[in-house]
Amino acid sequence: MIKQNVNIFKFISLYEVLNEIKDELSFNIIKYEKEIDFKKDKKSLTITSSSNNELREKNLLILNDLPMPIDGLVELININLIKLKFNLQSNINVKGYILNLNTKFISQNETNLKLTEKEIEIILCLNAKKIKHSVLDLQKNIWRYASGLETHTVETHIYRLRKKINDKFDDKNLIKSSDEGYFIE
Repeated sequence: MIKQNVNIFKFISLYEVLNEIKDELSFNIIKYEKEIDFKKDKKSLTITSSSNNELREKNLLILNDLPMPIDGLVELININLIKLKFNLQSNINVKGYILNLNTKFISQNETNLKLTEKEIEIILCLNAKKIKHSVLDLQKNIWRYASGLETHTVETHIYRLRKKINDKFDDKNLIKSSDEGYFIE
């Protein structure tokens, strides 16, 4: 599992405390003294000690109720990381659609369509890399099949997903195919 990053901004004492227990943490910590030194990352939580005009981010945690027990601090950070992850999964843009991993809906305008886990995985895979994915590639990455198995699972799932999208949104072009494989462009 990939650990989320926590940026510690102008708060050296917090960085030093967390660095002492870094092997016990479920997140990575990164220390920054100047805002220019770090790239704002929507997927990272930034912690600072006071209201800071330099940082105007949704993923900002201001700690000014100190001191606090270390286990309470780590719990507060973990809660904020969970909230951040939830929000990031709520609005994934896929070619004019909004994919919400939390509710498992894909929507456009006011129309919603419930998706299965595999359908979501297919859309995410095809949308993540702007390349054409062969049936073998999808078997390996989504179904974890060993190569050489003869199956029509991928084709069947793609067919059903395309049909659902076409029936609900009247869109035959979200998932395209060519001789090289399936893709979303």
